Amino acid sequence: MNTLTIDIRKAEPRDASAIAEVHQQAWRGAYSGIIPHRTLTSMINRRGVDWWANAIRRAATVLVVEIGGTVAGYATIGKNRARELRQQGEIYELYLRPEYQGIGLGSRLFKAAKARLADHGLRGLVVWALEDNHNALAFYAGNGGRDIAEGVEVFEQRALKKVAFVWND
Repeated sequence: MNTLTIDIRKAEPRDASAIAEVHQQAWRGAYSGIIPHRTLTSMINRRGVDWWANAIRRAATVLVVEIGGTVAGYATIGKNRARELRQQGEIYELYLRPEYQGIGLGSRLFKAAKARLADHGLRGLVVWALEDNHNALAFYAGNGGRDIAEGVEVFEQRALKKVAFVWND
């Protein structure tokens, strides 16, 4: 019997290629049909291996979840950017390769990101998700988030609503 290990750790520069691949696959899966195609492709292409390597080196907090030594997903975390919300921490992004979705890895990565923010003294958490991304809305609600605020992101003159989920622990 083979045993696969699951590890969640801070990303290292050697992870940049794998994270760029996860980003590309996850964003295409999550946002095709929501974000206009040209804009989505441009957003994905801007975040290649060099972009991720620089983000990791700049001390951005990027976590990865590995399963059997393969990077299956990532999360980027830090201070809350929305001044109108009192939560101090924010998960900016949390994405998994499509083939690893729905098996509990996202929840494990979410809990690890939330714990890392708390370890850094950031109380409360906010996560934003596009309203048309039904999988994300279900994921964050299923992990105990309360939908408390709305905002708008504009892509090619197309306004898309976004929703803020919060945790106050």
